[in-house]
Amino acid sequence: MDIKLLESLRAGRLKSILFVVTFMLSLVPNMASKAPASTIYAVEGAKGNNGALNTLLELMDGDGLKFYKSRYNGLMQGPSGLIDRDDVVMVKVNSQWDECGMTNTDLVKALVAAMLAHPDGFRGEVVIADNGQAQYGSSGRGGSFDYPVNNAEDRRQSMKRVADSFGGAGRVSTYLWDTITENEVEEYSEGDDKDGYVVAKAADPLTGVLPSYPKFKTTHGTRISFNRGVWDPVRKAYEGGRLKVLNTPVLKSHFIFGVTGAIKHYMGVPSDKLTSAKGYRTHPTVGKGGMGTLMAETRVPTLNIIDAIHVNCKPGTGPMTPFDSATYAGVIAASTDPVAIDYWASKNILCKLGKEVYDADVSLFDPDNKTVGCFGDWLRLAAAELNNAGHTFTYDEKRIAVKVAVKAS
Repeated sequence: MDIKLLESLRAGRLKSILFVVTFMLSLVPNMASKAPASTIYAVEGAKGNNGALNTLLELMDGDGLKFYKSRYNGLMQGPSGLIDRDDVVMVKVNSQWDECGMTNTDLVKALVAAMLAHPDGFRGEVVIADNGQAQYGSSGRGGSFDYPVNNAEDRRQSMKRVADSFGGAGRVSTYLWDTITENEVEEYSEGDDKDGYVVAKAADPLTGVLPSYPKFKTTHGTRISFNRGVWDPVRKAYEGGRLKVLNTPVLKSHFIFGVTGAIKHYMGVPSDKLTSAKGYRTHPTVGKGGMGTLMAETRVPTLNIIDAIHVNCKPGTGPMTPFDSATYAGVIAASTDPVAIDYWASKNILCKLGKEVYDADVSLFDPDNKTVGCFGDWLRLAAAELNNAGHTFTYDEKRIAVKVAVKAS
C-alpha cells in the first residue's frame, strides 16, 4: 500500500476505509436435528450503517425471538422480548485495539439507536463498556473509547462520539473500566459506594480463574454491579433483571487462543491486574475454559452479536488488526448461545476465509480441533462450565439451527 495513503487512513482524513480483500460469503441455512437447539441468525451484505442490524432483528422476529419486551405483540416486540423499556443495557465492545481490532462503531451506533427506538418509549439507560486492562493494546496502555482511527465508514467515529451523538435523545454513555481496573472494592450491599472491581475469594479449581467484575456508577448516576444488577440506594436492593448485556465482539484471529468471538470477548470483563496481584492472572485461563466460568459466575449475555463485517482471518496474527489486514466479509450474526455462535462463526467465516484469502492452515480456527490449548479444546471447556451451571449451550452442529437473510446494498 502507498505510504502516503496509509498515513492518510491512519490520520482519519479519508472517509472510506480501504481494505485489501473483499470476500462475500454464501452462508448456508440449517435445520437442527437434535434438541435442545440453539439458533444463529446471520445477515449477509452487512455494513454497520446500511440497515443490516434492522434486517437481523427482523430475522430474529420471524423465528419468534423478539428484541423488545412489551405487553403488546407486534413486529420485534412481545412479552417474551429481550429489552424492556426501563432496562439498563450494557453494550460490551472490543476497545483494546483500534482500526479493525475493535468492534465496528457504526454497528454499535445502530444498536444503540434500536434500543432508544423501543416501541413503548425507552426510559432506561445504555452504557458502552469494556476493560482494555490498562495494558497492551494499540497505545500500550490498554483500551480507549476515543481512538483517532476507528472501525467505521468514517474512521473518526469513536465509541465516545457514538455515545455523544445521541445528545439529549437518550441516556447513553461510555465507561472504560481500565480506569478502575486496579481498584478492589466490595459490593454496594456491603456499604461500599466506590467504583472498582469485586474479586472472588477463591479461584475455580478446574479452570483456575479467580472471578472478578466491575461495579460502578454511570454518568447518569445509575449504580451497576455486573454480577448483581442495578442497585437501588433507596430500597437498598438489587434489580438483577433490569441489567442486560449485549455482547458485541469483532470476530478475529488471536495469536494465542486462535479465535476472538463471544466467549474470548469476556476477557474484557474481569480485572487482569487485580487477579494477577493475587497470583491468579485471568488471561491464561481462557485456554482452560475460564471465560465460561466467568460468564457462569457473573452474568451471561442477554444476546451475542458478532461483528464479522471486517475480519482478521489470517491465523495467528490477531488481536491487532490494521485496516489493511482486514477482509470484508459483510456478516453480522446473533444468538443467545455464545458457544454455538463461536462454533458456527469460526467454522463458517474464519475457516473459510482463511483458506480462500490466505491459503492458510486454519487448524487454529477449527472448532473441531480438540488439541489441548487450541480453540476447539477451550471452547468445549468453557461450554462445560456454562452447562454445569444450568445452561444448554452447544457446539454440536446437529443442535445448531441457522437462519440467513441478505441485506441488499
